[in-house]
Amino acid sequence: MIQRISAGFGNLVQSFRVASSSSKIGCYYGFSSQASSSLQQTCEPSNYRDDDYADLDWDNLGFGIMPTDYMYLMKCSKGEDFEQGQLNRYGNIELGPAAGVLNYGQAVYEGTKVHRKEDGRLLLFRPEQNAMRMKFGAERMCMPSPSIDQFVDAVKQTVLANKRWVPPPGKGSLYIRPLLMGSGQILGLGAAPEYTFLVYVSPVGNYFKGFAPLNLYVEKDFDRASRGGTGGIKSITNYAPGLKALTKAKNRGFSDVLYLDSVNRKNIEEVSSCNIFIVKGNAISTPAINGTILPGVTRRSIIEIARDHGYQVEECVIPIDELIDADEVFCTGTAVGVASIGSITYEGKRIKFKTGAQTVSQELYSTLVGIKTGLIEDKMGWIVEIE
Repeated sequence: MIQRISAGFGNLVQSFRVASSSSKIGCYYGFSSQASSSLQQTCEPSNYRDDDYADLDWDNLGFGIMPTDYMYLMKCSKGEDFEQGQLNRYGNIELGPAAGVLNYGQAVYEGTKVHRKEDGRLLLFRPEQNAMRMKFGAERMCMPSPSIDQFVDAVKQTVLANKRWVPPPGKGSLYIRPLLMGSGQILGLGAAPEYTFLVYVSPVGNYFKGFAPLNLYVEKDFDRASRGGTGGIKSITNYAPGLKALTKAKNRGFSDVLYLDSVNRKNIEEVSSCNIFIVKGNAISTPAINGTILPGVTRRSIIEIARDHGYQVEECVIPIDELIDADEVFCTGTAVGVASIGSITYEGKRIKFKTGAQTVSQELYSTLVGIKTGLIEDKMGWIVEIE
């Protein structure tokens, strides 16, 4: 079941000119909230038609930032609610040196994707899940957050304004990055006096180069998260601390790092930026959400798809020793999709797993991608069609 939701630009868009053979996005006029009077109105025409694409080598997209046409901005003050945002031309934003995000890391972000169908329609995957996760993370980081409707509407507006950057069918996707941060200046430790919600996009291909199975290294010296910390939300502070372990692993020829729990260092938790699943026969297991593991949208979707396919899925504690008996291992995430793991190296021993076409991970991946791209009927009601 596809949700058909038209992006209501309302008074954010002064004109949306439609010709018989093409549509052009006209001038966008932004109306600021009380806390964002410094944002000026934007009136920049985009000279392209619905059937036009940006001038890119669509066959060789990597996973990197590519400046597009527009981004979305919305601000509010501490103790207030977000009201109205605006579409601005993509570009740098201004922050004071004492901004809360720069000094104290007060920010959370999300990631989702939109795909283009053969008939040109744009399909967005479960954006309300990202909106709810951002609200949960914002509460943990003492920040106001956009409502679910505001979040989804901002995403839809940003996608439509950058429609020519959505890759052709089968060539990739448009990655969407909503970001919420403490933009106001504060010297002492505390919540920032002002907050900015923004959305930008970039066309992307695969997160990992090629489709080769991943080779993971089990990290024992560094922790990703700890009990009572922020491992269960998408705080920006969760990721830079993992760069040292990731760099060390890549320098040794590994694809990524698999982290263990910080208490006993015996149980599997997460890969650097994705959740992990273990397959044994008809049983699939993944670490239970316990405050240190991110509740991934792709993770949740794969669990539901697997159960629909007849697999027995369990969310539980998984000791690292259980890897020896696993048939398959794979990881999931918005950026990576579903990635097969060929081997995991732990305490000098390399454990190999089944990979290839006739695997559970490939079966689940095919179904997930089919739903996202409109090739498989969406019986879950996950797809939001942007029009």
